[in-house]
Amino acid sequence: MFSRVSTCGLLGLDGYHIQIETDISNGIPNFDIVGLADMSVKEARERVRAAIKNSGFEFPVRRITVNLAPADTRKEGSGFDLPLALGILASARVIPSNAMEGTMLAGELALDGRVRPVAGMLCKAIAARELGFKKFMVPARNACEASVVRELEIYPVKTLKEAVEHFTGASPIASEHFENSAIPNSDGLGDDFSEVRGQKNAKRALEVAASGGHNIIMIGSPGSGKTMLARRIPSILPDLTFEESLEITKIYSVAGRLPPNSPLIAQRPFRSPHHTISAVGLVGGGRIPRPGEVSLAHHGVLFLDEIPEFPRQTLDVLRQPIEDGFASISRLNASVTYPCSFMLVAAANPCKCGYYGDPTKHCTCSQKDAENYLSRLSGPLMDRIDIHIQVPSLTYKEIDGTEAAESSGEIKKRVNAARKLQQERYKSYGIFCNAHLKGPMIREFCRLDSEGRRILRAAFDKLGLSVRAYDRILKVARTVADLDGEELFHSKHIAEAIQYRSLDRIVRV
Repeated sequence: MFSRVSTCGLLGLDGYHIQIETDISNGIPNFDIVGLADMSVKEARERVRAAIKNSGFEFPVRRITVNLAPADTRKEGSGFDLPLALGILASARVIPSNAMEGTMLAGELALDGRVRPVAGMLCKAIAARELGFKKFMVPARNACEASVVRELEIYPVKTLKEAVEHFTGASPIASEHFENSAIPNSDGLGDDFSEVRGQKNAKRALEVAASGGHNIIMIGSPGSGKTMLARRIPSILPDLTFEESLEITKIYSVAGRLPPNSPLIAQRPFRSPHHTISAVGLVGGGRIPRPGEVSLAHHGVLFLDEIPEFPRQTLDVLRQPIEDGFASISRLNASVTYPCSFMLVAAANPCKCGYYGDPTKHCTCSQKDAENYLSRLSGPLMDRIDIHIQVPSLTYKEIDGTEAAESSGEIKKRVNAARKLQQERYKSYGIFCNAHLKGPMIREFCRLDSEGRRILRAAFDKLGLSVRAYDRILKVARTVADLDGEELFHSKHIAEAIQYRSLDRIVRV
């Protein structure tokens, strides 16, 4: 007796079709799973056996052979339990052999027959639709994320017995669908820039960074407000589009970090890993590749507080993801790619004690010690950070001031206006903000007048800028001009962009 059911495997964020072929024949009782299954799949034999018995069905005491096709691709994870059990019951004629045609199945089984959720269900649902399936049976706790996919009927199931009764027609399960494609507005949620005293120059730099999607590093003494400023950046970033939200949700689904009952991630991510994180934790990887912090920050902010304390080899693995917008992870059996288009925000003290150059507190470090502290950051990495700013300590007058600070909502209006200009300008180029400009596009959209060229030449010669730093100054100047609503940028825009290269001046002046 033979049966065939369909399920889905994952390779990165992409799903692929797996057929589970089950054959029950006479012979010495045995249960074999073939088709390049890893240990977590082979362990499914005991889970499936116990779940079938504890759900009130008889487990066939015969020779059972299960093949996972295609047999040359490694299968990983526990999401094959449900289709394995239903395939065995179909071969045993408990379920009609044609009842599961056109339906994709996924889910982990508990020993008592309950169906547990699995990671990556949204990606599997998208793959099911692309493969032409119209129906998808998933664990009840995964139904919310899977139902986001249009043109796909989602059948949430809580137990193996419910699934069997659905396919036998004894008790059909009603399908679910997520109708709303709008993303909730995040205005008024979380921290607000109105809570930050002083730091007008830092706020301006962060506004420029948010408007153009630029990477930024803040240098300042402890307590100057660097972390407080960084945590408020998401409040001025543009609202997520449905497509961006779907991309983020896919990553969080694969990583198993999707909040319960949340069909879509509604706010831009803010990730702040500790400086003890490994290179694998930051970029992704492992025996079974998983997304790292850079991918979890996709379309959001990756904040590295006290960045000089991160191991240099860990920071240097950021160079390729920052430049390319994706992280490639190669392993013996496969290579996977995770998107990671994020805004890097870093904070650092000017020296080990934290008070080098502070006007009010004594620094115990020498000038050489201070330079060595910041030199932990490699030149190639710093070249990939567009904006460097100083965040000075606040005076008592600034702390005690009663003047109302500008709110995040007011700043966000200007950011949205600048982003709208960029989206319209680059709509035929496949990019969405100035930070993504490359090569010929920089020359086309960042043209200098004679005065701007003179100012930039002087800065280039004095600071010894690299070609990459030169390009980044042009991109930041393009954003400053967009904030002013000007298509052509002038010397004042170049001058402001040069001021955002403070580390170049510290090291060489």
